[in-house]
Amino acid sequence: MLAAALAAGALLVTAACSGGDDDESTGSDIAASPVAERSVTPSPSKSPTKSPTASTAPLTKAGAETALIDEAELEDAWTEVDDASTWKDSLLIGEVDTADFLTAKTQAADCQRLLDGLYDDDLLGRPSGASALTGFTEGDSRLLYQVAAYKQADLDKSMDWLGTLPDSCDQFTANASDGSKRTVQVVEASLPKEGDARQGLTVTVQGTSDGSPVTLTLDVAVVQVGADAITVTNGGLDGADHDSTEDAVKQGTHRLKDVQAGRTPKADPSEFD
Repeated sequence: MLAAALAAGALLVTAACSGGDDDESTGSDIAASPVAERSVTPSPSKSPTKSPTASTAPLTKAGAETALIDEAELEDAWTEVDDASTWKDSLLIGEVDTADFLTAKTQAADCQRLLDGLYDDDLLGRPSGASALTGFTEGDSRLLYQVAAYKQADLDKSMDWLGTLPDSCDQFTANASDGSKRTVQVVEASLPKEGDARQGLTVTVQGTSDGSPVTLTLDVAVVQVGADAITVTNGGLDGADHDSTEDAVKQGTHRLKDVQAGRTPKADPSEFD
């Protein structure tokens, strides 16, 4: 784990902190960059293989909350928190440098959408129906877990878009408000074969905090089940625990399927169908 001074720095900021000064290294008064136009550039070759899911009743608010995992379903020493909706990460704030995309300006928009979506917790766009989220901490790492309902066509397009990112946004530069530059890398990550479609990414952002170089590493995992999806972001300055990401995907997908089928999720997460 990183030293307490670094962990308490600019990297993880909350909405409650947004009334401070403009010093980005303190994490105060940092507003998200305008969300990029949510254009979708699907690539059939990168689209996850989807299998049909039987029609289910629309996800309700109570159902979305029931589909959330808890700390008992994650290995290691994760602790559930009450304020996950306020988590914001200042290293994700930046304007993509279009000079990196001399021949494909739409790629710059895709990369901006990625950064903005991670910062705003709406990587798949705004849900069309019920949604719920929770979060867990382990040392300096944070795991955010979301369940939400979308329009089927929009969700399909978003899944296709996610599949293009390891190619279109493999490495790019983001300009911070203080003039510093951040190097962002996106690579594909494997996920358990759960749900109708899935996409895993590992996103690293190299920047500075209090004048010292830091690297944020995030696992990003999305699993589609019909018109509903779970989204997991997991990591921090000390890296990402891939095993915990996989646990969240496995347990969460089965919980969501149980909710969709009108069943109460099993108390023992190891007892799957």
